[in-house]
Amino acid sequence: MFAILGIVLVFGAVIAGFLMEKGHLAVLIQPAELIIIGGAAIGTLLIANPMHTLKAILSGVMGTFGASPFGKDRYLSSLRMMYELLNKIRRSGMLSIEVDIEKPEESEIFKAYPDFIKDHHVRHFVCDTLRMVVTGGVEPFDMDQMMDLDMEVRHKGAHEPITALTSVADALPGLGIVAAVLGVVITMGALGGPPEEIGHKVAAALVGTFLGILLCYGLVGPLGVNMGKASDEEHAYLYVLRVLMIAFIRGNAPVQSVEIARRAIPTHVRPSFEEVEAACQNRAGVAVAEEQPA
Repeated sequence: MFAILGIVLVFGAVIAGFLMEKGHLAVLIQPAELIIIGGAAIGTLLIANPMHTLKAILSGVMGTFGASPFGKDRYLSSLRMMYELLNKIRRSGMLSIEVDIEKPEESEIFKAYPDFIKDHHVRHFVCDTLRMVVTGGVEPFDMDQMMDLDMEVRHKGAHEPITALTSVADALPGLGIVAAVLGVVITMGALGGPPEEIGHKVAAALVGTFLGILLCYGLVGPLGVNMGKASDEEHAYLYVLRVLMIAFIRGNAPVQSVEIARRAIPTHVRPSFEEVEAACQNRAGVAVAEEQPA
């Protein structure tokens, strides 16, 4: 939402200022310049990146126009889910969650949390880690290193489309100059014509530079920054899950593991101790009631 508002504000402020100075808006409408800059930018993107990176760029850009999936409610529901899962282990043993982690889509615990089921990477991160715990024989330090490696690879992969989009943003001013130079070449060929025609061609050439700079610093560059922050939010979320699981693996009780993980949540989305306690107790009560015989 804020991304859309920001884009409207950027272009609205530029156009409003231009009109306040008695500029003619029609002068800025230069389809040829836009085709040169936009087509060349897309071409450089295709040259430099494989298909999976292009798909990630498209997905990341579309994601910037929505709300962050890692808000306070997501953290609260995740802590509640893990508390319920760890309590099941404490009551019935480690093997009791084997069905849950092997088929999370059919798990009675995980089915109550659709955000977890839909996010395949987070689902695999949790289930694969707990699968190694169920099999046994892995030290807590090794599990921590394994999760850290998984997060590092994921974070590096998530930054590939961001780097690609940032490279395009850096190239846009240069492509704008290319469009402007082509406009100057056309202008030089019309030097014998009327002054109005020459002025129009010079204006069209300058619009190329204007568009390149505006698209770089007013649109594509900020979109890349937004995608980078979204990647960092996902990394922070995985880190919280990692802290929670490694705390439990080291022998902490579920309530202690959840509290340790809560302290690792970024402060602007961190739920309070009372909120987490209330959520976990309510959900635990529901789980116990479901297990009682009719």
